[in-house]
Amino acid sequence: MYAHFEQHAYHRHSHETYSFGVTETGAQSFTCRGGAHTSAAGMVMAFNPEDPHDGHATNPLGFTYRMVHIGPDLVAEALADATGRRTGLPLFTTPVLDDPALAAALRALHTSLLSPTTALHRDELLTATITHLVRRAATTPLPDTGPTRSARVAGEARQLLHAHLTDDLTIDDLARAAGTTRYAVYRAFRAEYGMPPSDYQRQLRLRTARALIAAGTPLAEVATATGFADQSHLTRWFTRYFGLTPGAYRQATTTPPPGPSVPPRTG
Repeated sequence: MYAHFEQHAYHRHSHETYSFGVTETGAQSFTCRGGAHTSAAGMVMAFNPEDPHDGHATNPLGFTYRMVHIGPDLVAEALADATGRRTGLPLFTTPVLDDPALAAALRALHTSLLSPTTALHRDELLTATITHLVRRAATTPLPDTGPTRSARVAGEARQLLHAHLTDDLTIDDLARAAGTTRYAVYRAFRAEYGMPPSDYQRQLRLRTARALIAAGTPLAEVATATGFADQSHLTRWFTRYFGLTPGAYRQATTTPPPGPSVPPRTG
């Protein structure tokens, strides 16, 4: 992601990946992990997978930023030792960091993903940036002591949302799946995932819509397949979550077909 925003405000959302960004100009403000934060020019942002956050320009001048989303498996692979043994995934507790060297590393990685370069160079930048991020800002993961009752309740509700993407589920449906009351499942879900089940459901549908759009599915069909009332409903929420319209996203992710081949001249 590389964008400039002035008036756009992100709805509260999260990503299935680690998300690392650097603010290029201006400043952006957001809430994350129960606190308010501002990332000014030159500062780095670090979000864990499923970290709920929002975002908007701090002032009318807006902000420009770069963001790289990296899957947990890729982070684990980059941190593996020489034998391939993987440690626990890192946890970033500070969403904003003031570190010029880290900002420079992120810019270099982001640029390599948008510009022609070798796969080797890109992999080197990826490994170096992840390592720098972890050494600078991550904590040692806590030992896994098994899921709490709250986590189990939230997990059962989450499975139902994934299994019935387009169904008009109620909080009572989630409660029955989790074997608890509607109030308990709501509290557990919000505590575990940082947002109410309805926001999580919408986000899940939007992630599915994003994949369908990139695959070339017509927007009206995408809206129907992902549980939105119509195309305009999908467009409104897609823009609020991802910062661009479905049409703009399709254009950005569609590779133009190759032109006709021309045989080389001879003689």
